[in-house]
Amino acid sequence: MLDINEFDYPLPDERIARHPVSPRDSSKLLLYSGGNISEDVFHNLPAHLQADTMLVYNNTRVIPARMIFHKATGARIEIFCLEPLVPADYQLNLSSCQAVTWKCLIGNAKKWKDEKLQLEVPSLGDAITAERLATSGNTHTIQFSWHDTTKSFAEVLDAIGELPIPPYLNRHTEESDKTDYQTVYSRIKGSVAAPTAGLHFTDEVLNELRDKGVKTTELTLHVGAGTFQPVKTRDANLHTMHSEFIAVPRQTLCDIISNLGHIIAVGTTSVRTLESLYYLGVRLNNDEKAELHVDQFEPYDNEATITTKQALLTLVDYLDSHNSTTLYASTQIMIKPGFRFRIIEGMITNFHQPKSTLLLLVSALVGDRWHDIYDYALTHGFRFLSYGDSSLLMK
Repeated sequence: MLDINEFDYPLPDERIARHPVSPRDSSKLLLYSGGNISEDVFHNLPAHLQADTMLVYNNTRVIPARMIFHKATGARIEIFCLEPLVPADYQLNLSSCQAVTWKCLIGNAKKWKDEKLQLEVPSLGDAITAERLATSGNTHTIQFSWHDTTKSFAEVLDAIGELPIPPYLNRHTEESDKTDYQTVYSRIKGSVAAPTAGLHFTDEVLNELRDKGVKTTELTLHVGAGTFQPVKTRDANLHTMHSEFIAVPRQTLCDIISNLGHIIAVGTTSVRTLESLYYLGVRLNNDEKAELHVDQFEPYDNEATITTKQALLTLVDYLDSHNSTTLYASTQIMIKPGFRFRIIEGMITNFHQPKSTLLLLVSALVGDRWHDIYDYALTHGFRFLSYGDSSLLMK
């Protein structure tokens, strides 16, 4: 049993950052290395990294995934897009100029029967229609359609959607969030939550890292709403992890292979993606037709018999044999105490909610010292959660 109560700590409401600091790289930076804890300011990050370090970023971009419709009766219906179904590919779906289907959450679902909902979009000179096709548990299959075939679904979302900031901020999305809640290197649309460890980076910090010789490479994990899902079972092993889409370019795989032993992930999403690569390689090494998906407990169920380099080379060979330049897969991996990290040496991350899977991941990296790290942050004025301060944690 993995008692989630052992991963609890007191988080006063006033320590939750409602807005980021400005400029974003003026946030505080906790440093944990060799068992020692200290602090600095984030814009000094380059001074704390070796020149042979490779940082791995998640280049996903948050989409305005929340839409508000109203029935003829005036009832407010909120639709929150989770992941694309038709087309299932994020890029194809968001660039589609025809009807698309998404898995969604619905607010005030009991008020929505079977009628189609329609919302005028004055800026596009069109209207978008939402039709519920099916329901499974608390998620719904929604088809969105519009008339103007010169407009993509991404343009429709940009016109009427709202950026879905974290629910624990307890406030409405503001104009400033459209910039603040995106990393400066975000490029690939698809997330419904930001990879918040990257929010501290500025072009100035990136340039200083480059001047020092720190290497960088990118991957994509589209962050799902499940990242905010609390662990509701006392035994964390009974918690069901959400599945997320990942995309890793062949060049990134080669970069990782060339820099094994020096990889630092920017954010838990990058950690989850990187560590999933090993198990994807193991799957393909055992069966070249294996499903490109990592199950929740896969790292703990089987004793892997190949090296990290072999697993990554297997992925490169797979791409080459399929004339592909990008590995597309999904991961449900749960990183918890007892996990063996095969790719990263450390990570940059914010301070996470009590009793969360993200805190389990931190504990997997630093062990029971997470208590000391979080106690230090609480007693030294650090700000918590998505818009809060940062940390550099080394194994």
